[in-house]
Amino acid sequence: MRRILLIAHRVPVSGAFTLNDLAGGAGRMDEVARSVSNAFTLSNDLRRDTEMTILFVSEPPPRARRIRLVGSRLRFLNPDERSTAALLKNALVRSIPAERETESSPGLFVGPVEPEPEIRAFSEFPGAFWLTESGNPIREAELAGPDASAILSDPYDPSEAEVALLDSLGLRRLSLGPRSMRTSQCIDVLHNELDLRAAGPPGRPTPR
Repeated sequence: MRRILLIAHRVPVSGAFTLNDLAGGAGRMDEVARSVSNAFTLSNDLRRDTEMTILFVSEPPPRARRIRLVGSRLRFLNPDERSTAALLKNALVRSIPAERETESSPGLFVGPVEPEPEIRAFSEFPGAFWLTESGNPIREAELAGPDASAILSDPYDPSEAEVALLDSLGLRRLSLGPRSMRTSQCIDVLHNELDLRAAGPPGRPTPR
């Protein structure tokens, strides 16, 4: 199982934003939506072995929201940014009166949470790590098989409190390369790295 935890810092947790301004008033929901698409979509299929959690932690209240996307159950996810943003927005809006997690559409679960316990729980998955530019190269790291449990941030840097929490949990800092990339690009590169590991060493060419 591949697991991804994305911390989204400025998307209004109430879903009170317009799809016509995803990069501005929606708090970079454009990049969050691209990240979801890249986490799951393949050329003609979805990654059914992947689960993604998004923590929406914007202030002021209402309290934080969590959206969990479960690849084995997921439906209605298209590769375009706008329809993915609409799917997430609808889930946030429907979660406002809810006191517990609900399934707003197949494979998409949403509900109110406290961020710190969520991050702590995610860190307990075997081999969990934090993707950050200041980390050690992932290609030199031992991972828990071809799968992974990765934590990363949206286009905004983690807060000081989040950095302190992640460090206190003993999470390894791993980097995907020497250049600064968008969050959605990081997810693509991470999947590629894990796909290569799952495929094993390249075979020798067949003699002619």
